[in-house]
Amino acid sequence: MGLYLAIKEIWRNRTRFLLFSLVIALITTLVLFIAALAVGLANANKEYLDKLNTDLLAFQDNVELQITTSQIGWSKLNDIRRVDGVVDIGAIGYSRATLVFEDGREPVDVSLIGVEAGRPGSPSVIDGRALRTTRGNEVVIDENAVRQAGLAIGDQIVIKVIQGTKEEFYALRVVGTAEAQQYLYAPSVFLPFQTWERVRPQAARGGTPGREQAANMVAIRVQNGLNLQSAASRIQSQVSGLQVVDKETAIQAIPGYSVQQSTLNTQRSFTLLIGLLVIGGFFQIQTLQKVPQIGVLKAIGADNKVIAVSVVSQISIVTLIGVAIGALVTFLFSIFLPSAVPIIFEPRAIIFQILGLLAIGPLGGLVAVRLATRIEPLTALGVSS
Repeated sequence: MGLYLAIKEIWRNRTRFLLFSLVIALITTLVLFIAALAVGLANANKEYLDKLNTDLLAFQDNVELQITTSQIGWSKLNDIRRVDGVVDIGAIGYSRATLVFEDGREPVDVSLIGVEAGRPGSPSVIDGRALRTTRGNEVVIDENAVRQAGLAIGDQIVIKVIQGTKEEFYALRVVGTAEAQQYLYAPSVFLPFQTWERVRPQAARGGTPGREQAANMVAIRVQNGLNLQSAASRIQSQVSGLQVVDKETAIQAIPGYSVQQSTLNTQRSFTLLIGLLVIGGFFQIQTLQKVPQIGVLKAIGADNKVIAVSVVSQISIVTLIGVAIGALVTFLFSIFLPSAVPIIFEPRAIIFQILGLLAIGPLGGLVAVRLATRIEPLTALGVSS
């Protein structure tokens, strides 16, 4: 009976309820968009580290785990290899560069990542072949570089960097592509470490004479089953000047990452709170407007259970329609938004947000339910003071 009454009232006042469903749809679109933006921005920042085939990462001590300032001298790499429990390590160098094109295409800023072929840190190739040399003029590009720059295996790319005060250009050959592994908001280009050392931006071409070659970060793979925290402590105790952490700790230390995610999550929470208040306010007003009708129902024998089921069913139906419309609109947005907009609709996150949105309807309407069940028939009909 309660469900029947809810559907009957919605149909009789369909324009009013449809308009309110559209309000819920707008809230749904905003919540889902913020959720997708949070995932997209997080991926753009950390994707390379997240997919790195390693257990631990070593940085120079006292640099707050910042890859751009960390410098680990080459002599320390052998010291790390000798630590008990370490299976393999790979030096990683990071810098920024720009892909330029002779045909006038827009330049593309990239993360230039130097790796040791076949060692931790080197990307898994999904097409073509992996890097094989230590100093060859070859690169592996990630899917983001393929999409943004329109590159393919066998293409020659030109990288522009600043060395000293001059622009320098280097021609390299694409030999393979890896899955999307952007880092610090830029597509990734992987090249042999010695080649990276030669072409990376630096104070002067060829670097400083007598300077020890250095990595910005070292990827460390340890024995299976070994406790990572214990392994990290052991490496730090045996090799001075290092801070060794797991991938998640390194990701959290990326500049602005934690603040960015906290801001977006706060926005999402406030949007859900606004939705809760809007739904609660709307149905409370609805209930106040139909006090006489509820009084009549109670006078002819309807109990509080029927009234409560009717109100909750009405709230749930209107919320479900609004969330469905909002989800559809968000899906259409995802199709037509330009690829440069960093949004990723992760299924698990979207399902969680939709369930949360469906829950705030009944929660927001609890006040209306309480109000409806407390109505006295005689008072509602105006025959009692």
